Amino acid sequence: MIKGLIPAAGSGTRLGPFTNAIPKELLPVGEKAVIEHVVEAMKLAEVDEIAIVVSPHKHGISDYLGSGKRFGVKLTYVVQDERLGLANAVLSAEHVIDDRFVVVLGDNFFFPKSFLIDLISYHSNENAEATLGVIEVEDVTRHGIIRSKGNYITDIIEKPSPDLAPSKLGSAGIYIFEASIFDAIRRTKPGIKGEFHLPDSIKVMIDDKKKVIYKILDGIHIDVGTPMDLMKANNWYYMNKQCDNPL
Repeated sequence: MIKGLIPAAGSGTRLGPFTNAIPKELLPVGEKAVIEHVVEAMKLAEVDEIAIVVSPHKHGISDYLGSGKRFGVKLTYVVQDERLGLANAVLSAEHVIDDRFVVVLGDNFFFPKSFLIDLISYHSNENAEATLGVIEVEDVTRHGIIRSKGNYITDIIEKPSPDLAPSKLGSAGIYIFEASIFDAIRRTKPGIKGEFHLPDSIKVMIDDKKKVIYKILDGIHIDVGTPMDLMKANNWYYMNKQCDNPL
């Protein structure tokens, strides 16, 4: 059984002043909080045990999602005591994850929701240690950008300037990991603002000669990180509402 992990401890400063009152993951896309769409995608992929990483005062997420019973999943909440980056958020859940797991950022909107089924299958068939779902991005400064050879990732650069980006393929905030990622995170050095960045941990795995691969995701992906992105996601949702029947 593969477990799920949803990091949801970020501050969401680009979505202020909305996020002064509620977590960004609870902002609505259609009739649901954006994080609910992520939970539905995991359920569709038969990922029934999900850990959600929150910051100490982000109790609104547990108020909204509860135990997960109404979604047909079991939710566990893990507190990231300090906002020390995405890699640290993943590491904070090590005690509730003991094997292969899927990570999907809690503020991302995807369609179709079957994207996880395909990615999990691909990871398993390739016998990989880490698999990244990637998309062709417009703004490389908002993503981890990969350099590749075949389907192998040979390097990944976190939010590079356009002139330093090795490609236009960026992490979509979806990952499949084996438990070896935790050791890589522990050996990751802090980066900007003293935070631990997941691309740096992935580079540790690459340096260790672990099999780190990628798959280009079909469909739509919107990082709901700004008011314009939130508007874009809602516009897409209501224009294609008849498609949203994941369960």
